[in-house]
Formats: sequence, structure tokens, C-alpha cells
Amino acid sequence: MPSIATLERLDFDGPVTVLVGENGTGKSTLLESLAIATQLPAVGSARPSTDPTLEPQRRLARQLRLTWRGRTRRGFFLRAEDFFGFQKQLAVQRAEHEAELRRIDRELVDASEHARRLARGPHRASLGAMEQLYGADPDARSHGEAFLNLFQQRLVPGGLFLLDEPEAALSPQSQLGFLAMIRDAVDAGSQFLIATHSPILMAIPGARILGFDDPPVRPVSFEELESVMLVRDFLQAPERYLRMIWEREP
Repeated sequence: MPSIATLERLDFDGPVTVLVGENGTGKSTLLESLAIATQLPAVGSARPSTDPTLEPQRRLARQLRLTWRGRTRRGFFLRAEDFFGFQKQLAVQRAEHEAELRRIDRELVDASEHARRLARGPHRASLGAMEQLYGADPDARSHGEAFLNLFQQRLVPGGLFLLDEPEAALSPQSQLGFLAMIRDAVDAGSQFLIATHSPILMAIPGARILGFDDPPVRPVSFEELESVMLVRDFLQAPERYLRMIWEREP
């Protein structure tokens, strides 16, 4: 990838840095490599350090030289696809604990109440912790509601959060709520690196935007972003774009 091959130095010296560019330009590759190099925990079904699909990113991570003003081990790395995997993982774990409770009730039907309570205890505790963190019935929530709840539960002051296309789970309205969470976390000393295609997230006040489309990677302004101009033009005259794309010659 030209944007990665020409990379020499990047400073992430602000509270929010947004990585923008078309698919395949390297923004997610860099973010994944940073997640490996910083050893942040991942929210999802696979750890970046062992995910078999991320071997090129691990090679890149070994070549990165990180310097910190203040090292933090708080925070996490989150890819949109891993969030959906995390939701499935929660459902599987919940079903396993519930199945164990039913098995205990069947097999210990003649045991004392104390024995049944001891056997059921670990599973009830796990289900209680999951309910406290993610609600009594996470499946009843939309993906956007579940994502915002997960994000809010995992936010810690002074953390570093690497987010790859978080808008995938969020409606435009939910993205605005997400911005409010980011603002509160920044006020508490947290830092964010976000790879996104969303003009809403690109518009975070004070964010430093790094463009990957035309190597080398360089700071760009919100107003000059092609995706922002495209969305703005489309909303002003959708019929012009749809006429070119949708209508066929007779």
C-alpha cells in the first residue's frame, strides 16, 4: 500500500485523530498494526496478536517505533465486524450458562438446597454480571443500541481507543449520540484514533484528519474531503446522481 510504504512519521498529539480514505488505502491496516503494537485488548471474537488474518499487520507492527508522552494501558481496539462477533459470543455464553443451570436442576433434584445453590452459584454470578453490563435481554436491542451500551460500559478515563469504522452499527442519529460519548471521554483525558467513512464522525470538533488517498499520509481539512463533498452534493440534488446511476437507456 503506497500510504504505508511512504510512511515515515505520524504524530497523534490531539485527543481525536480521524483516518479517512477509500477502501484499500491502508487506514485500517495502520490502525490494526497500532492495536498490535500498543497491546490494547480487543473487543470481539479475535485478538489482533493471534488473529490469523492479521499476519501482515503483525509484521508492520514489529517495524513501528512508538513514543509516548504518557503511556496508558487503558482502552481497547474495536472493529465493526468484531462487534457483531462479540454480540454472537455473548449470546452463546448466555445460552451455555442457562443450559448448565437446567442440567444442575435435573441432576441434583434430590440434593440439598445448599448443594444446588453451590452448584448454581458460578453460573448465576456470570449471568448476573452479563446482565449488569449488557442488559437483561441484549438481543431485544438494535445493533446501534447494543453498540452504544457496550461502548459506554467499556469507556474509562485516560484511555486510548482505536476504532475501525464504528459507524457500521450506528444510524445517523446514533452517531450523534456516539459523538457525545466521545466528547465526555475526551474531557476525562481519553484519546481516540478512528478510521471512518462517516462525514458525521469526520466532523468531530477539533479532530485532526489524516487523509490516506494521496500518499504520503497528510493532514486534510473537513471541507476538502471528497466524501464530504459527495454526500453534500448528493443531498442537495439526489435526482442528478440517481438519473446517471439508476436510469437505463431505452
